[in-house]
Formats: sequence, C-alpha cells, structure tokens
Amino acid sequence: MARRRPSSSTLLRLKAPLDRLYDTFNHTESAVDPVQVVRRYTTPADREVVAFCAAGLAFGRVASVLTAVGSLLAVLGDRPAAFVRDFDPARDGGRLRPLGHRWIRGVDLIALLWILRRMIAESGSIERFFLDGHVASDPDVGPALTGFAARARAIDLEEVYGSHDGRRGVTYFFPRPDAGSACKRLNLFLRWMVRRDAVDLGVWSGLSPSKLVVPLDTHVIRVGRCLGLTGYRSPGWGMASEITESLRRLDPEDPVRYDFAMCHLGMMDACGFNRPQRDDRCPLRGVCRPTGRRRRASPGPFVRR
Repeated sequence: MARRRPSSSTLLRLKAPLDRLYDTFNHTESAVDPVQVVRRYTTPADREVVAFCAAGLAFGRVASVLTAVGSLLAVLGDRPAAFVRDFDPARDGGRLRPLGHRWIRGVDLIALLWILRRMIAESGSIERFFLDGHVASDPDVGPALTGFAARARAIDLEEVYGSHDGRRGVTYFFPRPDAGSACKRLNLFLRWMVRRDAVDLGVWSGLSPSKLVVPLDTHVIRVGRCLGLTGYRSPGWGMASEITESLRRLDPEDPVRYDFAMCHLGMMDACGFNRPQRDDRCPLRGVCRPTGRRRRASPGPFVRR
C-alpha cells in the first residue's frame, strides 16, 4: 500500500513558515555547528577533506564533536589536503592512535585518512570519486552513495588493521542506503559541499542540489513528524527520502535548504513535539501537529546522532 503523502494544500501552508525559518538561520553564525570549522579553510581541496572528517565525526554533543574534530585537524595541520595526499600510516599513524570519538578509535581515523588518500590518488578529489558512481538520471543521491560506500569499503586496509578480522570502525564512515541506513553524516557532507548559501559552502559543482537527501537526525525526525512530512516511525533511508520528497514539493531545485533550520530548531528545544505546552514557543506554531504527552527534558545540544 502506498504511503499517504501530505496534500498540496498542507504543503502550501508550510512553505511560508519554513521560508521564514530558513531566513532566520541562514547566517554564518546563526548556530554553533561543525560546518563553521570547515569554513576556516579557503581552498576547495582542504574544505572537502576537512568537511568529510568533520561530518563523519558529527554525532554526540556539540562540544565533544568540536573537540574531536579539532584534535584531528591539529594533526592534519594547515594544509589538510596535502597531508592526506602524502599520508603514510606507518610514518604518520602514531599521532593519530591516541585520538578518538565515542566508539571511533585512533586506528579508525588512520584507516579513514588512508581511504581518502586512495580516493584522491585514484580520481583527483573526493568529488570526482563520488561522481564516478553518479548517474544524472537517478532520482536522488541514494544509488551514488551506495556505490561510493561500497568502493570505499573495498579499499585494502590490511596495512592499517592487519590481517585479523577484528572490528573495523572505519566502516561507520561509509554506511549504505541499500542496507537501510539514513546515511545522515554522508548526506550532511554532501549538503555542505553541494549547496551554497550563508551556511553551506558550495565547493562542488558536479552535483545538483535537487538530488540531495536530508541528513536525518533526531531533530529533523521530530520536526518532520510534527509537520506531517513523513509517515514513517522508524529512522532509515525510507524516512529520509520521504521527508526530502515532501520538501522537494516545496522547492524542487533545493529541497534540503530547510535542513539546517529544522535541525537547529530541534536543538534549541523550541519544537513543540511531545511537550505539555505543545507548540506555544515554536516558530512553526499553527502549522505543526505536536502531541501533548510529557517528555523528559533534553540533556543538552546534540548534533547529527
């Protein structure tokens, strides 16, 4: 049975409030976010390397994410792309082994940089490596992400992990839509690279913003359900695609433009979802449908869990 999609009249009511919300957050310093770290670098090559690492580590509390990213960038130095192009696990891995972030270990970061080096050596850039698996007629980036992750996982990592079949945490950086993953961090990376406004950097030129899919996290799920953008109850690629498809009906050329604002609305705890006061303080009040059950207070700001 086909899932029920929001009606055109419902979406029409959402466009003006969402556009106002977008305008509120479309400023470089509107909210603390890992993309601000990427903005410190000026060359496209440095930005895509830093963005991939920062997006890949963007889960958990904001302060913890920024600390982990900062520690990694301290090793990469002022020219991160040059460091990666010349990266040698045996020579450079010692400075990375003490690092980590939650379940990501130092050896996983070594493996990540080795994969990025191989991508750049093979295709010239991360963008080119990604686009080698992209078909312009695909409805969105899902098939390209599946191919991108599969080719990244196929890179030989015996030099990093050894020949034992132990846990290889680097695979966490390369989830696959065809396995059901929402791929939130890969989609976050793509949003930073492909879109261009005051927040997103627009480094890449070979992929249309119309093909992007929202980076699905707890905040976007909450707001998306409030707005009736999805009928899914469990997170995954299906939910991410359905929320994006609803937003695509508002802006076919740039459906993910609303993601940053929706996410940070949730991070600010202004959304009325599951709150006793419902949407009294929400900028989207009047067009959302929050429930009235009490929920526990938020423990603090999180990003892209």
